[in-house]
Amino acid sequence: MTPADPQPPEGQSPGPRPSAPVAPGPHALLEGKVVVVTAAAGTGIGFSAARRCAEEGAVVVISDAHERRLGEAAEALAEVTGTKPLAVPCNVTVEAQVQHLYDTAMAEHGRIDVAVNNAGLGGNAPIVDMTDDQWSTVLDITLTGTFRCMRAGLRHMYAQGSGVIVNNASVLGWRAQADQSHYAAAKAGVMALTRCAAVEAAPHGVRVNAVAPSLALHPFLNRVFPDDELDRLRQAELFGRSAETWEVANVMVFLASDYSSYMSGEIVSVSSQHP
Repeated sequence: MTPADPQPPEGQSPGPRPSAPVAPGPHALLEGKVVVVTAAAGTGIGFSAARRCAEEGAVVVISDAHERRLGEAAEALAEVTGTKPLAVPCNVTVEAQVQHLYDTAMAEHGRIDVAVNNAGLGGNAPIVDMTDDQWSTVLDITLTGTFRCMRAGLRHMYAQGSGVIVNNASVLGWRAQADQSHYAAAKAGVMALTRCAAVEAAPHGVRVNAVAPSLALHPFLNRVFPDDELDRLRQAELFGRSAETWEVANVMVFLASDYSSYMSGEIVSVSSQHP
Protein backbone atom coordinates (compact mmCIF):
# COMPACT_ATOMS: atom_id res chain seq x y z
CA MET A 1 0.00 0.00 0.00
CA THR A 2 1.39 3.39 -0.97
CA PRO A 3 0.79 6.51 1.14
CA ALA A 4 -2.36 8.50 0.42
CA ASP A 5 -1.94 11.73 -1.49
CA PRO A 6 -1.69 14.64 0.97
CA GLN A 7 -4.68 17.00 0.94
CA PRO A 8 -4.84 20.63 2.14
CA PRO A 9 -7.18 21.51 5.02
CA GLU A 10 -10.81 21.96 3.98
CA GLY A 11 -11.40 25.30 2.33
CA GLN A 12 -7.74 25.89 1.54
CA SER A 13 -6.01 25.44 -1.78
CA PRO A 14 -2.61 23.77 -2.02
CA GLY A 15 0.27 26.20 -1.56
CA PRO A 16 3.15 26.54 -3.99
CA ARG A 17 5.57 23.64 -4.04
CA PRO A 18 9.09 24.44 -2.85
CA SER A 19 11.70 24.73 -5.55
CA ALA A 20 14.35 22.08 -6.02
CA PRO A 21 17.18 22.32 -3.48
CA VAL A 22 20.70 23.41 -4.27
CA ALA A 23 23.52 20.98 -3.50
CA PRO A 24 25.86 22.18 -0.73
CA GLY A 25 29.55 22.65 -1.31
CA PRO A 26 32.23 20.21 -0.10
CA HIS A 27 33.67 20.27 3.42
CA ALA A 28 36.50 17.70 3.18
CA LEU A 29 34.50 15.25 5.32
CA LEU A 30 36.22 12.21 3.79
CA GLU A 31 39.64 13.68 3.09
CA GLY A 32 42.15 10.92 2.29
CA LYS A 33 39.74 8.01 2.88
CA VAL A 34 39.48 5.14 0.39
CA VAL A 35 35.84 4.47 -0.51
CA VAL A 36 34.49 1.53 -2.54
CA VAL A 37 31.06 2.06 -4.12
CA THR A 38 29.06 -0.66 -5.86
CA ALA A 39 26.52 -0.07 -8.64
CA ALA A 40 28.12 3.32 -9.24
CA ALA A 41 27.49 3.63 -12.99
CA GLY A 42 24.50 5.40 -14.50
CA THR A 43 22.51 8.23 -12.96
CA GLY A 44 21.28 6.76 -9.68
CA ILE A 45 22.23 6.89 -6.02
CA GLY A 46 25.44 4.91 -6.56
CA PHE A 47 26.99 7.44 -8.94
CA SER A 48 25.86 10.32 -6.74
CA ALA A 49 27.43 8.60 -3.72
CA ALA A 50 30.72 8.15 -5.57
CA ARG A 51 30.67 11.77 -6.73
CA ARG A 52 29.84 13.18 -3.31
CA CYS A 53 32.54 11.06 -1.66
CA ALA A 54 35.05 12.29 -4.24
CA GLU A 55 33.95 15.89 -3.70
CA GLU A 56 34.52 15.40 0.03
CA GLY A 57 38.13 14.39 -0.59
CA ALA A 58 37.87 10.59 -0.77
CA VAL A 59 39.86 8.34 -3.08
CA VAL A 60 37.01 6.51 -4.79
CA VAL A 61 36.93 3.01 -6.26
CA ILE A 62 33.81 2.41 -8.33
CA SER A 63 32.26 -0.81 -9.59
CA ASP A 64 29.26 -1.91 -11.60
CA ALA A 65 28.09 -4.93 -13.57
CA HIS A 66 27.72 -2.78 -16.71
CA GLU A 67 31.25 -2.24 -17.96
CA ARG A 68 30.56 0.44 -20.59
CA ARG A 69 28.54 2.62 -18.21
CA LEU A 70 31.19 2.06 -15.55
CA GLY A 71 33.81 3.53 -17.88
CA GLU A 72 31.56 6.51 -18.56
CA ALA A 73 31.10 7.04 -14.82
CA ALA A 74 34.87 6.99 -14.30
CA GLU A 75 35.29 9.66 -16.98
CA ALA A 76 32.58 11.80 -15.38
CA LEU A 77 34.22 11.52 -11.96
CA ALA A 78 37.57 12.47 -13.48
CA GLU A 79 36.01 15.79 -14.46
CA VAL A 80 35.15 16.37 -10.78
CA THR A 81 38.42 15.30 -9.16
CA GLY A 82 40.93 15.70 -11.99
CA THR A 83 41.93 12.06 -11.54
CA LYS A 84 40.24 9.05 -13.10
CA PRO A 85 39.19 6.67 -10.31
CA LEU A 86 39.90 2.95 -10.26
CA ALA A 87 36.92 1.27 -11.92
CA VAL A 88 36.47 -2.49 -11.42
CA PRO A 89 33.63 -4.36 -13.16
CA CYS A 90 31.73 -6.41 -10.58
CA ASN A 91 28.51 -8.41 -10.59
CA VAL A 92 27.60 -8.75 -6.92
CA THR A 93 25.93 -12.12 -7.56
CA VAL A 94 29.32 -13.63 -8.42
CA GLU A 95 31.55 -14.22 -5.38
CA ALA A 96 34.78 -14.29 -7.40
CA GLN A 97 34.03 -10.85 -8.85
CA VAL A 98 33.27 -9.41 -5.41
CA GLN A 99 36.56 -10.77 -4.09
CA HIS A 100 38.37 -9.35 -7.13
CA LEU A 101 36.86 -5.90 -6.50
CA TYR A 102 38.10 -5.72 -2.91
CA ASP A 103 41.45 -7.37 -3.61
CA THR A 104 42.07 -4.91 -6.45
CA ALA A 105 41.14 -1.93 -4.27
CA MET A 106 43.52 -3.15 -1.56
CA ALA A 107 46.33 -3.77 -4.02
CA GLU A 108 45.92 -0.29 -5.51
CA HIS A 109 45.41 1.76 -2.33
CA GLY A 110 46.57 -0.42 0.58
CA ARG A 111 43.41 0.04 2.66
CA ILE A 112 39.63 0.34 2.45
CA ASP A 113 38.12 2.89 4.81
CA VAL A 114 34.51 2.91 3.60
CA ALA A 115 32.33 0.50 1.61
CA VAL A 116 29.07 1.83 0.17
CA ASN A 117 26.96 -1.19 -0.76
CA ASN A 118 24.45 0.23 -3.19
CA ALA A 119 23.68 -2.60 -5.63
CA GLY A 120 20.02 -3.57 -5.75
CA LEU A 121 17.24 -4.55 -8.13
CA GLY A 122 13.50 -3.94 -7.96
CA GLY A 123 10.50 -4.64 -10.13
CA ASN A 124 6.72 -4.91 -10.10
CA ALA A 125 4.96 -8.25 -9.63
CA PRO A 126 1.95 -9.40 -7.61
CA ILE A 127 2.77 -12.34 -5.36
CA VAL A 128 0.32 -14.66 -7.13
CA ASP A 129 1.99 -13.99 -10.48
CA MET A 130 5.60 -13.74 -9.29
CA THR A 131 7.90 -16.48 -10.54
CA ASP A 132 10.60 -18.14 -8.47
CA ASP A 133 13.14 -16.57 -10.82
CA GLN A 134 11.78 -13.04 -10.26
CA TRP A 135 11.89 -13.55 -6.50
CA SER A 136 15.35 -15.13 -6.49
CA THR A 137 16.93 -12.56 -8.80
CA VAL A 138 15.84 -9.60 -6.66
CA LEU A 139 16.89 -11.33 -3.43
CA ASP A 140 20.25 -12.43 -4.87
CA ILE A 141 21.27 -8.98 -6.06
CA THR A 142 19.71 -6.83 -3.35
CA LEU A 143 20.19 -8.89 -0.20
CA THR A 144 22.73 -11.62 -0.88
CA GLY A 145 24.82 -9.23 -3.00
CA THR A 146 24.98 -6.83 -0.06
CA PHE A 147 26.00 -9.74 2.18
CA ARG A 148 28.81 -10.77 -0.20
CA CYS A 149 30.16 -7.22 -0.37
CA MET A 150 29.92 -6.78 3.40
CA ARG A 151 31.74 -10.04 4.01
CA ALA A 152 34.58 -9.06 1.69
CA GLY A 153 34.84 -5.53 3.04
CA LEU A 154 34.66 -6.52 6.70
CA ARG A 155 37.50 -9.01 6.36
CA HIS A 156 39.83 -6.22 5.23
CA MET A 157 38.49 -3.74 7.78
CA TYR A 158 38.86 -6.20 10.66
CA ALA A 159 42.50 -6.71 9.67
CA GLN A 160 43.21 -2.97 9.76
CA GLY A 161 41.10 -2.35 12.88
CA SER A 162 38.89 0.35 11.38
CA GLY A 163 36.33 1.03 8.69
CA VAL A 164 32.76 1.97 7.88
CA ILE A 165 30.05 0.09 5.97
CA VAL A 166 27.12 2.06 4.53
CA ASN A 167 24.33 -0.06 3.03
CA ASN A 168 21.49 1.16 0.86
CA ALA A 169 18.16 -0.09 2.19
CA SER A 170 14.70 1.38 1.52
CA VAL A 171 11.66 2.61 3.41
CA LEU A 172 9.92 -0.40 1.88
CA GLY A 173 11.80 -2.42 4.46
CA TRP A 174 9.29 -0.83 6.88
CA ARG A 175 6.31 0.05 4.71
CA ALA A 176 4.00 -2.16 2.68
CA GLN A 177 3.41 -1.60 -1.03
CA ALA A 178 1.57 -3.75 -3.52
CA ASP A 179 3.62 -5.62 -6.13
CA GLN A 180 6.86 -4.99 -4.21
CA SER A 181 7.05 -8.02 -1.90
CA HIS A 182 10.37 -9.32 -3.28
CA TYR A 183 12.06 -5.92 -3.13
CA ALA A 184 10.57 -5.07 0.29
CA ALA A 185 11.64 -8.43 1.70
CA ALA A 186 15.16 -7.94 0.35
CA LYS A 187 15.47 -4.43 1.79
CA ALA A 188 14.08 -5.53 5.17
CA GLY A 189 16.78 -8.19 5.06
CA VAL A 190 19.42 -5.53 4.40
CA MET A 191 18.22 -3.68 7.49
CA ALA A 192 18.46 -6.80 9.67
CA LEU A 193 21.83 -7.69 8.18
CA THR A 194 23.08 -4.17 8.96
CA ARG A 195 22.03 -4.38 12.61
CA CYS A 196 23.53 -7.84 13.16
CA ALA A 197 26.79 -6.95 11.41
CA ALA A 198 27.13 -3.83 13.55
CA VAL A 199 27.16 -5.95 16.71
CA GLU A 200 29.83 -8.26 15.29
CA ALA A 201 31.94 -5.43 13.87
CA ALA A 202 32.06 -3.11 16.89
CA PRO A 203 34.88 -4.97 18.70
CA HIS A 204 36.99 -4.57 15.55
CA GLY A 205 36.54 -0.79 15.41
CA VAL A 206 34.18 -0.98 12.43
CA ARG A 207 30.80 0.75 12.13
CA VAL A 208 27.87 -0.52 10.00
CA ASN A 209 24.85 1.64 9.14
CA ALA A 210 22.30 1.98 6.35
CA VAL A 211 20.20 4.62 4.64
CA ALA A 212 16.55 4.01 3.77
CA PRO A 213 15.41 6.34 0.97
CA SER A 214 11.78 6.70 0.00
CA LEU A 215 11.65 8.07 -3.55
CA ALA A 216 14.80 9.26 -5.33
CA LEU A 217 13.99 9.56 -9.00
CA HIS A 218 16.39 8.75 -11.80
CA PRO A 219 15.86 7.47 -15.37
CA PHE A 220 16.02 3.78 -14.44
CA LEU A 221 12.81 4.08 -12.40
CA ASN A 222 10.92 5.06 -15.54
CA ARG A 223 11.55 1.53 -16.80
CA VAL A 224 9.99 0.08 -13.64
CA PHE A 225 7.09 2.44 -12.90
CA PRO A 226 4.75 4.20 -15.37
CA ASP A 227 4.80 7.99 -15.36
CA ASP A 228 1.40 8.33 -13.68
CA GLU A 229 2.49 6.08 -10.80
CA LEU A 230 5.70 8.09 -10.35
CA ASP A 231 3.68 11.31 -10.33
CA ARG A 232 1.38 9.89 -7.65
CA LEU A 233 4.33 8.78 -5.52
CA ARG A 234 5.96 12.20 -5.87
CA GLN A 235 2.80 13.97 -4.77
CA ALA A 236 2.55 11.70 -1.73
CA GLU A 237 5.89 12.96 -0.43
CA LEU A 238 5.71 15.77 2.11
CA PHE A 239 7.59 18.23 -0.09
CA GLY A 240 5.61 17.23 -3.18
CA ARG A 241 8.74 16.03 -4.93
CA SER A 242 11.13 13.13 -4.95
CA ALA A 243 14.57 13.33 -3.38
CA GLU A 244 17.51 14.26 -5.53
CA THR A 245 19.97 11.38 -5.63
CA TRP A 246 22.64 13.61 -4.10
CA GLU A 247 20.37 14.23 -1.12
CA VAL A 248 20.53 10.50 -0.35
CA ALA A 249 24.27 10.52 -1.05
CA ASN A 250 24.75 13.33 1.47
CA VAL A 251 23.43 11.10 4.25
CA MET A 252 25.73 8.32 3.07
CA VAL A 253 28.64 10.75 3.30
CA PHE A 254 27.63 11.69 6.85
CA LEU A 255 27.48 8.03 7.89
CA ALA A 256 30.85 7.40 6.25
CA SER A 257 32.45 10.38 8.00
CA ASP A 258 33.82 10.84 11.51
CA TYR A 259 30.78 13.02 12.31
CA SER A 260 28.81 9.79 12.89
CA SER A 261 31.54 8.14 14.97
CA TYR A 262 29.11 6.94 17.68
CA MET A 263 26.51 5.56 15.27
CA SER A 264 26.35 1.88 14.35
CA GLY A 265 23.52 -0.52 13.61
CA GLU A 266 21.29 2.40 12.61
CA ILE A 267 18.89 2.62 9.66
CA VAL A 268 18.52 6.30 8.73
CA SER A 269 15.34 7.19 6.89
CA VAL A 270 16.09 9.63 4.05
CA SER A 271 12.49 10.56 3.61
CA SER A 272 9.98 13.28 4.26
CA GLN A 273 7.77 10.63 5.88
CA HIS A 274 9.37 8.51 8.55
CA PRO A 275 7.70 5.08 8.79
